Amino acid sequence: MNLLHIDSGILGDNSVSRRLSAATVAELKSRHPGLTVTYRDLVANPIAHLTGAHLAAGSIDASQHDADMRRDLAAATEALDQFLAADIVVVGAPMYNFSIPSQLKAWIDRLAVAGKTFRYTEKGPEGLAGAKKVFIASSRGGFYGAGTPLAAIDHQENYLRAVFGFFGITDLTFVRAEGVNISADQKAKAIADAEASIANLDQATAQAA
Repeated sequence: MNLLHIDSGILGDNSVSRRLSAATVAELKSRHPGLTVTYRDLVANPIAHLTGAHLAAGSIDASQHDADMRRDLAAATEALDQFLAADIVVVGAPMYNFSIPSQLKAWIDRLAVAGKTFRYTEKGPEGLAGAKKVFIASSRGGFYGAGTPLAAIDHQENYLRAVFGFFGITDLTFVRAEGVNISADQKAKAIADAEASIANLDQATAQAA
């Protein structure tokens, strides 16, 4: 089996999402010794954001692409191929300003390719990448879960659930540390609770609701 490990936290060794994504991968490797892991650090090696030139590239003869565009297209193809080849995807996804890091959004934009991860039909869009298991290592400074006063401005987990669902992926689990900026004690508790859930990943799907 192939596992794709994605990190997007900008805080390096202080990143809670990186800590949780690494722990998730370690747990999965212990359960599947033959697992092949591919790692992408979207902060150290970011994928360029979409531009009009990129979107127009498909309608232009490849011989007319300059060196920058060829590199951009090659990076996009590599990202998409890695995603399509993965049986399991682990994504470190902190909440920044109520949403996901721009580096992670840039990566997702390169996955949203008609005919590859989705297609439009007479009955509406159809996801094409459903045969995957996705784990989201989520960290949030406050509390944004269902029923909280800030639930309406959660554009992090809600977006990730929606976009992977659009790709046809319904086997989605969130390993979550909330309130990490409330206090040192709350941060320690949130991380401990999240790490405990990683040891029970078969039961962790309940957190996806």
